Amino acid sequence: MTISTPQHIAIIMDGNGRWAKKRGLPVNAGHRAGAGALRKLASEAEKMGIKHLTVYAFSTENWNRSPQEVDGLMRLINEYLQKYMDDAAKSDVRVSVIGDTNRLEPDTQAKIEELTEMTAMKRGMHLHIAINYGGRDEIVRAARKLAKRVRDEALSPDSIDEGLFDQYLDTAGTPAPDLLIRTGGVVRLSNFMLWQAAYTEIYATDVLWPDFSAREFRNALSWYAGVERRFGAR
Repeated sequence: MTISTPQHIAIIMDGNGRWAKKRGLPVNAGHRAGAGALRKLASEAEKMGIKHLTVYAFSTENWNRSPQEVDGLMRLINEYLQKYMDDAAKSDVRVSVIGDTNRLEPDTQAKIEELTEMTAMKRGMHLHIAINYGGRDEIVRAARKLAKRVRDEALSPDSIDEGLFDQYLDTAGTPAPDLLIRTGGVVRLSNFMLWQAAYTEIYATDVLWPDFSAREFRNALSWYAGVERRFGAR
């Protein structure tokens, strides 16, 4: 079965650090350029009628980077959460965050909650931002929730199937990604949407994320349009 326009696109925005290094800039300058690229791409995706866009902003493993880089990333995330809040009045984009937000600073958590509430009724594209997100962590957290329900005798173990498990993930109610784009010349999932990407088509490009333009995005969509999706069938 071929579907030319994906409903849901996921993106691993890789290459910010290398982009900065090539220009003799600090790594956080690359992250800032990458944040600007995301703003442009989200606008392009909305114009194209994409329903869901999920982007990997900060992984559970990113805490292992230098304190300076982590601090810079967190400041940038706060800044752009505020930008999306400022945009809310004139935009129809719904914004939400996936990941374990409990480790984030209270101010960041408050911004996420406010932004989610401000845009909850929007009917345009749904932008999902993955912050302190890891696919394995998400699955473990979902399993814990189910285990507690079984412990409390609110749920029978025999009733747990893929459909029910899906409802306990951060992405509950969101269709699985049709297309996953990874920039920066690396081909791996890097702990991103491990459950959801079981049958996602993966498009990898050598282009570093800050250079990923609307033209590059259209190239990815053109590639996807030529893919025959079988989901294990013939």
